[in-house]
Amino acid sequence: MISSATRQLIHRRLSVELGRLPTGGGRRVALVYPSPYAVAMSSLGFQAAYRLLAELPDIACERAFLPDSANQGAVLERPVSYESLSELGSFPLLAASVAYELELAGLVRMLQASGIAPERMARTDASPFVLVGGPITFGNPLPLAPFADAIVMGEAEQVLPDVLEAFGDATDRSELLDQLAAHPHVFVPARHGDAPPPLARCEDALLPACSCITTPEAELSDMFLVEVERGCSRACGYCVMRRTTNGGMRLVGRELILSKVPESARRVGLVGAAVSDHPRIAAIVRDLADSGRQVGLSSLRPDRLSDELVGELSRAGYKTLTTALDAPSARLRALVDRTPREGHYIDAAERCRRYGIERLKLYLMLGLPDETDEDIDECGRFIAELTRIVPVVLGVSPFCAKRNTPLDGRPFAGVRTVGARLDRLRRAVRGRAEVRATSARWAWVEHVLAQGGPEEGLAVARAVERGGRFADYRREFGELGHESDR
Repeated sequence: MISSATRQLIHRRLSVELGRLPTGGGRRVALVYPSPYAVAMSSLGFQAAYRLLAELPDIACERAFLPDSANQGAVLERPVSYESLSELGSFPLLAASVAYELELAGLVRMLQASGIAPERMARTDASPFVLVGGPITFGNPLPLAPFADAIVMGEAEQVLPDVLEAFGDATDRSELLDQLAAHPHVFVPARHGDAPPPLARCEDALLPACSCITTPEAELSDMFLVEVERGCSRACGYCVMRRTTNGGMRLVGRELILSKVPESARRVGLVGAAVSDHPRIAAIVRDLADSGRQVGLSSLRPDRLSDELVGELSRAGYKTLTTALDAPSARLRALVDRTPREGHYIDAAERCRRYGIERLKLYLMLGLPDETDEDIDECGRFIAELTRIVPVVLGVSPFCAKRNTPLDGRPFAGVRTVGARLDRLRRAVRGRAEVRATSARWAWVEHVLAQGGPEEGLAVARAVERGGRFADYRREFGELGHESDR
């Protein structure tokens, strides 16, 4: 039973969306995002999947999200589709887009709340078929294997239509699994075991991905998202989207990017793993600023923050210039194969001041391999130097080793160790810079899943069943031999 409050919430959100496509007729598919609506509608991957499905002539695509109550500690209300208020159990196919490891719990919770067995082995032929894809497949899809009937590996643009064609042709679930397992980029755990196939790469002619729906209810309020490039030309040791992944960086032409932006869009987000590495990025920002639009970029590299680019960003409404410091010291930046030097950050700070940008925000990781207190102290001294030029905000997250990267297999530093390093950094910059840190506890959970397999995925389901608190994860992962502190 859907509560009146949920009906009103969905009605309000739908009433302010622009660009929603007709649901259409044909086979019903629920496009599921295991985080709340505001997060999902700011995800270019989710928006691109929605556009692809909604534009297929024989597919009726509806959207479903993790209910907002999931963030409030309440009992999870049954998720329903926004288009028809249908429960997930009424759809023959659930297509879930999963961005990163911690969203696995959201998927489990949505299935449980819908009366659908999360584990595929417990489902029957009458249960919805659960198809999963998304950025998580570039790292480690194995924790998803107990829950997904099939997993689209990598870029989905050319794979999804094949999957849906097989879904329409197969006479039963076993035949469908056989057909999907024969696809070179579809991982079927019941057929492949723990050996996923390679990542799919779509034809460059299908780029760029872009938003379909804009809404003030998204985290990126009323922002139209368009891809500037896909992949990366750099070799950062911690990142799954490095130059050896799926052919490296593929650029989208300036005119094509601009042609995708609708006249109605007043805020435009330029998206990619290395947007500021696009050779025409300053000109693209200038074109958008000249048309009176505000512009946001998803990834700014400090060694690409030229006078021209920072000036154009200021004209496009930037108040905070955000880039990555990555590691607390020059030694550790070299360890993770990051090329920017301290001079690049000093130049960025001076350009902020020159062009009236109010603050410089720097992201960095703590708990990197071989990190010492001396590295933290070096960071404190350098941040103090930058704050003499412009106000600085530090966004700090613990290092989590990812599969398919040079740092794959490196251990988590430990919750207490990361906490101690963070305290040391806070003391070093107190009164000079603001520090915003993500949880070391949940970073450990992310690390275990990033390095884990199907058993770690099943442990997530057990932890969710217990209540989903950190203590529940620590208990379940502990039984598999994982410790939050070394």
